[in-house]
Amino acid sequence: MRIVLASNNPGKAREFAAALAELNVDIMPQSLFGVPEVEETGLTFIENALLKARNAALHTGWPALADDSGLVVDALDGRPGIHSARYAGPDADDHANIAKLLVELRGVPAERRTARFVCVLALLRHPADPTPLICQASWEGVTVTEPRGANGFGYDPVFFVPGEQQTAAELDLATKNRLSHRGQALAHLRRQMQDEPAW
Repeated sequence: MRIVLASNNPGKAREFAAALAELNVDIMPQSLFGVPEVEETGLTFIENALLKARNAALHTGWPALADDSGLVVDALDGRPGIHSARYAGPDADDHANIAKLLVELRGVPAERRTARFVCVLALLRHPADPTPLICQASWEGVTVTEPRGANGFGYDPVFFVPGEQQTAAELDLATKNRLSHRGQALAHLRRQMQDEPAW
């Protein structure tokens, strides 16, 4: 079965394909079909994941899978949240986003720096699917005061995982994939697809 991933990132497509390999599905990035990116106008991770999946299904005619994820920081009332990728502006890179986050957290004591990565996956059989599969997972941690580690991307260098005594950017890939919000959400999705006769 072919599933279009509502992402133009071939690396993410490979990651999803590996996680769902036992289901015998072919995960293809939407860039192969010329799918235009949709504006993420939702107010929640779930709304944005559904918008992206529906857009990919509409333009390809295939089932579509999308994820929306971000960092939720308690001391910042949930920011950057759904705006994580563009926190420092529409063209911001990871360094700019981290810099803005650290400025906003300056002076916040360690016990109030709790945070979590959140991932929501939405899988639609077709654009008008009234019962999409939706999986959500989170990864608890603490924000640190300066970046550490060279692995990962996004906010990984400032997301400290207490159980591992390392930031997400210091973890090896296998450990990160096992613990991460996306890894957990993909495991939930795999189980749901196995339990759903339509898949």
